[in-house]
Amino acid sequence: MRIDFNCDLGEGCGDDAAIIPLITSASIACGGHAGDEATMRATLRLCLEHGIAAGAHPSYPDRAGFGRQEMALAPEAVLATVREQILRLVDAAAAEGTRLSHVKPHGALYNVAARDRAVAEAIANAVAGIDPELMLFGLSGSQLTAAAEAAGLRAVHEVFAERRYEADGSLTPRNRNDAVIHDLDEAIAQVRGFVRDGSVVARTGERIALRADTLCLHGDRPDAAQFAKAIHDALLADRVRILSVGADA
Repeated sequence: MRIDFNCDLGEGCGDDAAIIPLITSASIACGGHAGDEATMRATLRLCLEHGIAAGAHPSYPDRAGFGRQEMALAPEAVLATVREQILRLVDAAAAEGTRLSHVKPHGALYNVAARDRAVAEAIANAVAGIDPELMLFGLSGSQLTAAAEAAGLRAVHEVFAERRYEADGSLTPRNRNDAVIHDLDEAIAQVRGFVRDGSVVARTGERIALRADTLCLHGDRPDAAQFAKAIHDALLADRVRILSVGADA
């Protein structure tokens, strides 16, 4: 058994230095919801130091709302802002002597792309237009992973360690009090379900099947480093290999 372990970093609100040694892929904020050239380059240097795959984490242009507010952008505008944000990180990576491995949308843009094919296609086309070798991370079984495959990209199906799910495979909306899992043992049990049998128990009790190529932990939660260490150790204890998506087995 193997899985990629990814975290959203460079957002200015987490202990990135403590988290990075425990993961295999980092999705780096590139100006839409957080981040600037200094934070991008600092996070890229940490990735290089620890041999972590680095990717772009574009969002709606919504710094005030941390990218968690849906915006009524036409697909063309989504493509333009996603392209601009990715290219900012591409340039930062080149300055640090490295390159990106993947792209993963953030927040509201990620959730809209999971269900809206036009938005998903705009993101996939932006990625393919920059570098068709970039992988595209998306919610497992969603419109975004389907659009990635249609655009000729490698689609990476993502699951979440500490977010609850609805019966249709979508993430429980954050406006619900139970959207986020705060109990570490519960999160680890959910992770084990993904890895062992490719399934998760939805908020309403249904067990649903989900493909799990990469496992996400949100880096902006105050206890993210604690969660990362516990999940990392639990995976190793279960003899699961923690490898980036592009790594050789």
